[in-house]
Amino acid sequence: MTKHLKEADRLKKIVEAFPNITVTVLGDLVADEFIFGEISRVSREAPVLILKHRERTVVPGGAANAANNLADLGVNVLPVGIVGDDEPGRMLLKYFRHKRIAVSGVLKDKTYTTVTKTRILAGMTHTARQQVVRVDREPQEAPNAHLTRELYLAARNYAHASDALLVSDYGYGAATPAIVTTLQEKGKLGAVPIVVDSRYRLVQYSGVTAATPNEPEVEEALGVRVGQDWNKVIAAGEQVMARMKLQSLVITRGRDGMVAFDHKHKPVDIPIFGSDQVADVTGAGDTVIAAFTAALAAGATTEEAAQLANYAGGIVVMKRGTATVSRDELLHAIEQTPPATRPH
Repeated sequence: MTKHLKEADRLKKIVEAFPNITVTVLGDLVADEFIFGEISRVSREAPVLILKHRERTVVPGGAANAANNLADLGVNVLPVGIVGDDEPGRMLLKYFRHKRIAVSGVLKDKTYTTVTKTRILAGMTHTARQQVVRVDREPQEAPNAHLTRELYLAARNYAHASDALLVSDYGYGAATPAIVTTLQEKGKLGAVPIVVDSRYRLVQYSGVTAATPNEPEVEEALGVRVGQDWNKVIAAGEQVMARMKLQSLVITRGRDGMVAFDHKHKPVDIPIFGSDQVADVTGAGDTVIAAFTAALAAGATTEEAAQLANYAGGIVVMKRGTATVSRDELLHAIEQTPPATRPH
């Protein structure tokens, strides 16, 4: 048996183990709303298109999308976050219940506004839909001390019964370095791996197991420009590993694939899976961290987990809107294309 076939078989065994694992997701639950209108005419009031409303969909975004991806990969998922007593919040809870995702860790608060990202898409009957504008509805302030404590308690209780804790921090306050530090110091989580994706404060999460930032997030966190320079990629990755005291790190690089860092091994450069003619990158980072965390929880090495995350990311960016990857799609991708790395 060739090396590639052995690696592919190992990856398939990891994916087949997903239904045996449980992952807690702590983070900012977002409602991703898509409103599609057909171009009707140009307005007389202003030089803008008038769209005839055709359809509206609301799907999980942010941490809710990471949870949704885990569920579609066959993982038992326990989301912890906050929604408001509003329509988007109720729709998220209904969506989770329909998927048989536990909602007892999702706090409902009347003073909170469910984070909602509304994308208006326009097109003709037989043309591709193009996003023309996005409107974000956000809470006026971060969760109060009472809600923060409730989030901590729910995350601690669920993580005790889980094989991994996924932290999805979009900057709205449901997942913070302070909450995660308290979980590490007082939560008695033992060897439960903690995997972090943070939009704005990556390096403030110190002592977690792994992180899955994209290249712009790394550049912003370190105040550097990486570009196409491999040596700069390695230097930046090693700096993040040291500052965050990580065991594993995956930096996603768009059409350049991803680089996996492990505290015991040399960095691995993984080329993009599938076409680089991307349909939509909305929510792709949620898919990557979901697959990576599930693989780590199932006993994968950093490289194996990164390979599976790379397959999942390559599949999901070919779908429009906020989407997920199923376990069958992942297994099919592994069968069709053996895992690859680029030498340096």
